[in-house]
Amino acid sequence: MSPPPAELWLNALLSALHAAQLALLHAAHALGLAGDSHGQPAWPWARRIAAETLRLDLGAARALAAALAMTAIALPIAAAALMRRRRRIALLAIAALLAACAPWPAPSLWLADAVPTSFHASPEPFSVASAVRGARVYAAHCASCHGGDGRGDGPLAHTLERWPPTVVGPLLGRRLDGELFWRVLAGMRDAHGARTMPGFAGRLSDDDVWAALDYLRVLAARGGAHGGDGWPLPVRLPALDVRCAGGPPQPLAHWRGGQRVRVVVLGERDTPPVEDARWQTLLVTRDGGSPAAPGAAGRAACVAATPGAWDTFAALTGVAPRAFAGAQLLADRDGWLRAAAKPGAPGWRDADLLCASPRPSRRPQPPPTPTPARGGDALTALLLRIDAEPVRDVQGGFVH
Repeated sequence: MSPPPAELWLNALLSALHAAQLALLHAAHALGLAGDSHGQPAWPWARRIAAETLRLDLGAARALAAALAMTAIALPIAAAALMRRRRRIALLAIAALLAACAPWPAPSLWLADAVPTSFHASPEPFSVASAVRGARVYAAHCASCHGGDGRGDGPLAHTLERWPPTVVGPLLGRRLDGELFWRVLAGMRDAHGARTMPGFAGRLSDDDVWAALDYLRVLAARGGAHGGDGWPLPVRLPALDVRCAGGPPQPLAHWRGGQRVRVVVLGERDTPPVEDARWQTLLVTRDGGSPAAPGAAGRAACVAATPGAWDTFAALTGVAPRAFAGAQLLADRDGWLRAAAKPGAPGWRDADLLCASPRPSRRPQPPPTPTPARGGDALTALLLRIDAEPVRDVQGGFVH
């Protein structure tokens, strides 16, 4: 019998460890052993489990899993030995042998430095409003070093002890959001204590920092789309208000109701597309108003009403706002943006899939190409592939 693929047991292990740490944090907070930091429970210990390292080092992950399993067996055996007289020596010997033989890896392989906000999360979902606010914060406080496009080549980058890292890549996904939040406020130092990044505590509010982190995801997506490699991190359909046929605005999550969403970007004279039962159609116009050329009955009539939607979606697809009319995006049923067709594209194709999540397999396989099936088309095949490959968002080594 073949063992399960590495990704399956590793995800299960890391998810269990993450849940255990969160449970420990909330228990410590409830007992008064942990305080608050920035409005959320503060991690009271100097170390945490380094899931980002374990995800890359399967040997260390296997050793840790074995050590935890052997310890979990040894503890109840030892407890049973203490509660009974018969065979106490034998049971204690077995427990001691299991504990002694547990193959604990070196601490540096499974523990990492922690900060009070390590397990914090943004109090608000990723949204158009937060991306717009984050863009302003980034331009005012970050771009001078990190560069306007996040590649670490700003005009003041050379004045730092260490060149700023690029955010146009998977770097953000390797860090916990709470630790990125802490580093923005507290700054960073190298191993010798020299400051490598200034801190912004007292200059930026908590909401400013979370918004800036949201905008970093937009920059990463824009860079990946520009380079043709797809998004380095999964991107959710940003929260916004939707107005349908002149009615009152409603939250996107309520409007889409767990369905797929096709985002259609309309120019000034474009006619809305016909509604399709496979998805909800969200229209994006330059000013957030109803399209200048409203369609007849049966055509899409729901518009993104939140200011900044046009520029945010344009950045996510790597297209200049002035040339964005005619673009389309697809979001899956879980709310993840998955594919984008740029203006002027003749139709959907496999290259439009910007966020792919291949199913675990012991043998690497080439990604399937959405070829038209009998009675179908390339778009239908692309939708089927999206449904078959759900997104697994990995942050700091943990699947969220």
